[in-house]
Amino acid sequence: MSAEPIKPLVAEAEVPPPIIIKKITIEAHGGHHGGAWKVAYADFVTAMMAFFLLLWIVGATNEDQRKGIADYFSPTLVQHTKAGGSNGVMGGRAMLAPDGNAPHAVPKGTQRLMPVTSFSRVTPPTPEERAAADQLQREDVKRFEAAAEALEKRMASDKNLAQLRDQLRLSVTEEGLRIDILDEADFAMFSLGTNRLSPQAQDLVRAVATAVQTMPNPIAMRGHTDSLPYAGGSLGAPAGGMNNWVLSAQRAEATRAALASAGVDPTRFSRLEGVADREPFNKANPYDPRNRRISVTLLYRTPMGPGAK
Repeated sequence: MSAEPIKPLVAEAEVPPPIIIKKITIEAHGGHHGGAWKVAYADFVTAMMAFFLLLWIVGATNEDQRKGIADYFSPTLVQHTKAGGSNGVMGGRAMLAPDGNAPHAVPKGTQRLMPVTSFSRVTPPTPEERAAADQLQREDVKRFEAAAEALEKRMASDKNLAQLRDQLRLSVTEEGLRIDILDEADFAMFSLGTNRLSPQAQDLVRAVATAVQTMPNPIAMRGHTDSLPYAGGSLGAPAGGMNNWVLSAQRAEATRAALASAGVDPTRFSRLEGVADREPFNKANPYDPRNRRISVTLLYRTPMGPGAK
């Protein structure tokens, strides 16, 4: 018999299987690209807001306003700077206003334009000032009456002037004594369409100067025309910018110069106006030749006319 191997009395200890530990290293992703999605999302939201804003502007503006916006962003146009904060895209205009202008508040009731202290007179005249003004007015009225009488005598003493008596109108107004020298169908102070005084008109002006040259009152000149348009150019077009406004002012100046040449102190002239056909002598007929006239007004020496309280 074959001998069996002798078994050890103590069993061999079982060897456990080896334990394998696998280390997983997680790399950080918060470097240069960790927040990129946030930036991209912000850009997307901004673009969408700009897109919807563009759609709103297109629907809320008219063609002219859209053209103004396009011109503002055009690099080939020179933008004009405007004062008052209106140098933006709309140039101070409002999109919702029908005419493109920003709406303004409408004042209600009586509005004070400036502080009352900015006026030259903040208190009513004193009794002494009122008495002095009344005295000046009384003296002026007497001088006006004397000037009217002197002019009447001057006209009556000259045969040539007596024929022109109807060309003079004297009246007392709130400003003073007004002497109107009027045209008629057969009499004209000036050559047609010019500021050249006719010989007869020069005689009338000298007569007026003789009556008023010794008075201290200031003088206001005003020229008038009828409603016929000035036709000094070709085909009735005004020549050199001439019109009834300019013509009436030039005729008032020509009369002022004639009065000064006749002896009236040039420093007495305080106002010269040309009002064209805006104050007709005959309102019923704007083409009446009497509407062509020169008004010479002897002014009161106080700003308060007769009857002022």
